[in-house]
Formats: sequence, C-alpha cells, structure tokens
Amino acid sequence: MPIYEFKCNACSKKFETILTSSAKVSEVTCPECQSKNIQKTISASSYRLNSSSGSIPAGALSGCSSKGGFS
Repeated sequence: MPIYEFKCNACSKKFETILTSSAKVSEVTCPECQSKNIQKTISASSYRLNSSSGSIPAGALSGCSSKGGFS
C-alpha cells in the first residue's frame, strides 16, 4: 500500500497516510484539525531496484543528485 503525503490548507499541517487501493483521496482528513481541505504533495521515492549487475541504491534515480546527473 502506498504512503501519500498531504498538506492541510486550513492549518498548514503536513502529514502522511497509507491509502488502500479502494480508498479515495477525498476521504482523507487532517489529523490535526479534521479538515478535508487538503492537497496531495510530491514526495521523494525510497525504493530499491535490483538488476543483474547488482542493486541500485535507494534514491539514485530520484533526480536529487548534487552532481546534477549520472556519472
């Protein structure tokens, strides 16, 4: 099940929640103020890919490299 990050537009609280495949974003409420006035935010992935030559470290493909690309 994926973890989604949200920001409450009412109280500015940032929070994460796990949504099942049948759950809808419109059903999510802020844990701080119970508002439904929320927006989904973009978050970095943290998964690991395996290949025949070894594994690729988590975050290697996230585009957040300080070198600005692959070397």
